[in-house]
Amino acid sequence: MRLAGRDATEDFDLVHPKGTLEQNLPAEAYLGRVFVGLLSAQEATTVAESNSSDSASEMVPLDQLLSIADLEKQASKQLKDKAWSYYYSASDDEISKRLNSESYRAILMRPRVFCDVETVSTEVKLLNTPFKLPFFIAPAAMGRLADESGECGISDACGAHGVLQIISNNASYSVENIVENSAPGQVYGFQLYVQSDRRKSEDMIRRVNKLRHKIKFIVLTVDAPTPGKREQDERIKNKEYPSGHGAKPIRAPEAPAGGIGKALFAGTSGSLVWGKTLGWLSAHTDLPIVIKGIQTHEDACMAVRYVPQVQGIILSNHGGRACDTAPPALHTLLEIRKYCPEVLEKIEVWIDGGVQRGTDVVKALALGARGVGLGRAPLYGLSVGGAAGVSRMITILREEIETALRLLGVNSIAELSPKHVNARALEALIYAGETDSDFTAKL
Repeated sequence: MRLAGRDATEDFDLVHPKGTLEQNLPAEAYLGRVFVGLLSAQEATTVAESNSSDSASEMVPLDQLLSIADLEKQASKQLKDKAWSYYYSASDDEISKRLNSESYRAILMRPRVFCDVETVSTEVKLLNTPFKLPFFIAPAAMGRLADESGECGISDACGAHGVLQIISNNASYSVENIVENSAPGQVYGFQLYVQSDRRKSEDMIRRVNKLRHKIKFIVLTVDAPTPGKREQDERIKNKEYPSGHGAKPIRAPEAPAGGIGKALFAGTSGSLVWGKTLGWLSAHTDLPIVIKGIQTHEDACMAVRYVPQVQGIILSNHGGRACDTAPPALHTLLEIRKYCPEVLEKIEVWIDGGVQRGTDVVKALALGARGVGLGRAPLYGLSVGGAAGVSRMITILREEIETALRLLGVNSIAELSPKHVNARALEALIYAGETDSDFTAKL
């Protein structure tokens, strides 16, 4: 009710794709245009102290930002409080988010010397499609919170660099808008959150099917049947009451918390199950399916049973935004190597979460991942420079990957193997409890 009786255009546009009202409201809901000039000064002013940001005075040249950590630090200064809290927040005590990054620090590189590394290649194939770089832009919602160009700006940068972009189901532009100005040969994946009202998801799938010349697979997200408790995001929501007018929160103490994250999950189904859900999805598309959110070797084995309908899995804990203390994706990758390494040969295994350096990408690839995803980093790049900022993020990571390959003594991604890393410290933390041998026996 904070914007009751006020112009809510700015707040609405930040979190809704263009055309949302036209697609969801009947014609009779349109009552006419609001002429802001006729409103009183108080009515025409949106109270947004918690959303304030003096970004113009804090901008720095992109070439002075040398790492993803630099991009993150600069984004924290330039983003509005609401946007920063949504992007940066994670669930509960944010332990999984922290471990996502720390797990990479626990793996050491094993460089070889006297190797001719004058030339190196970072090219890979993901689902038989060639890309110039081994990392992809993971689906992350609400790009326009960072920059007006939103996911379209990310698309421009990906097209220029030959990087895969997976479009979020909750993107701030329609999927049609995002792909319409794509580069020649540029392709995408599309992330799907299945809705409780299956008709809404089926309509979305039909739209994606019409774009199959650009969208080559569907990423079915399964690790968030309900939103995690993102306290930083919720605190910003709680601060958005007008100040200086004696206003008090109108929610009862027992009312559920809010925040952008909670709002985006409205209508998301919590009833997904393996056979039924994958059967339903296959009835509405013949595009390959990649399952996002695998966090145990047992579920990785289950996914293999649905090959060739399922052609890939993404090891992910939702960026630490779902179940806090869920394992980092690197733990799950090592768990697969321990209990069912044949999974890595039967299905493409991708990974995301916590990537800060090119060496992180190389470590994951050496341990068997085919592709490595980044979610927050592109948004930080977008925040500090639009499409050019995303391009800067990609360039930083590419240069770091090329350097890491040379220092390891290899000429291509294909040459990487577990012998190039020492994961002993991390292996001690991998699950060692009971496991169902039936999973691996049927592979």
